[in-house]
Amino acid sequence: MPCQTFQYAACGGGNTALNIFLYFVSYNYVLKKQDLNLGLVVVGSHIAAFILAFLVTFPIGLYLNMFVVFKGSQLRKRVQLLRYFLVVIVCILLNYLLLTLFVGQLNWYPTLSQIAATILITIFSYLSQLRFSFKKSI
Repeated sequence: MPCQTFQYAACGGGNTALNIFLYFVSYNYVLKKQDLNLGLVVVGSHIAAFILAFLVTFPIGLYLNMFVVFKGSQLRKRVQLLRYFLVVIVCILLNYLLLTLFVGQLNWYPTLSQIAATILITIFSYLSQLRFSFKKSI
């Protein structure tokens, strides 16, 4: 396995584990399974926990990708940030669409569906980060 692929898997796996842990803590202990009332809008506790975990793991993932996995990119840091953000948003949408397809249309078990979606999204994310967000030549 190439070193960069291993670094991506290790950094991404660690950041994903942190995200799941933060989601669990936020949902169960910070929000106490209660919706978050922001005055003008009420955010469901599961979505609020997702947002809280995302706010922590997004910059960590950016840092790890920028300075550990894909070091040497000639792109400006703000361009890398914007591109990384766009890829992450596409990955979130892909996860939603794939789960909807696998569970809702193909009647797969949810856990199997999430595993399949994670594998496909990880491949897409790696190639997108390598060739778009942190590419080495302009």
